[in-house]
Amino acid sequence: MPRGKRIVIERDLNDVYIEKYRAIDVDEIKKEQTAHEQSISSSVANVFKAAQGLYKQKTSEDDLEKRDLFSVQSAYEYLKGNGVYISFRAFGGRIERGTVPFVKVGRKRFIPKAVLDNVVGMKEDFYSVREAFSEYKKSNPIINYRAFIGRVEKGSVPSVKLGTKRLIPKDAVEALTHISDNYYSVSEAIKELHKKGIKIKRNAFERRLDRGRIPHEKVGGRRFIPDDVLDELVSKEIALRSK
Repeated sequence: MPRGKRIVIERDLNDVYIEKYRAIDVDEIKKEQTAHEQSISSSVANVFKAAQGLYKQKTSEDDLEKRDLFSVQSAYEYLKGNGVYISFRAFGGRIERGTVPFVKVGRKRFIPKAVLDNVVGMKEDFYSVREAFSEYKKSNPIINYRAFIGRVEKGSVPSVKLGTKRLIPKDAVEALTHISDNYYSVSEAIKELHKKGIKIKRNAFERRLDRGRIPHEKVGGRRFIPDDVLDELVSKEIALRSK
């Protein structure tokens, strides 16, 4: 790159996706979910007492469902109908492990609607780690599952452990996908500059970032340069060379 003349790109970066990413508060999510689960536990306890009375009255399954108590099969169908796709065997496993609370009416298990609605709500707001990886890989095909897990473990991909499952907020995955589609990492930016015939060493490029001469965003401990910022940098470098 030509020496002696500075290129400074002035740009305010106001990316709503990245702002949503930064607003993710894992501790607050845990706190809210703990309070919600305590409320559900209290509700299940009340339902259990009512269920015993219903059993004595020999209430039918249809009547129980009207009272927001679902048989295992009906609960499974309810989840499927609300976009939660899981095998029946896996669902049964969750019930066995107690991660899906239930009450017993006679010898049969029933799941309160409040429990099912919580599962549906979690599905709307979170991905499992595998689901998050699959979604992110659509925009970043070169990443492998092991590398993604590493980012989750290091905290560069925010996650929260609720019960026995580690979940990733959908806002985080949406932001990471957006970044992958619209930003360059530092390595990618340098590679792109080299393709355009603009030679610069990594430490020199990073000094420009440090000094605020190239607008960028920092997400998960990594720096990213917007596509249009890099395009402007390339055009200015080429114009400077031609003088």
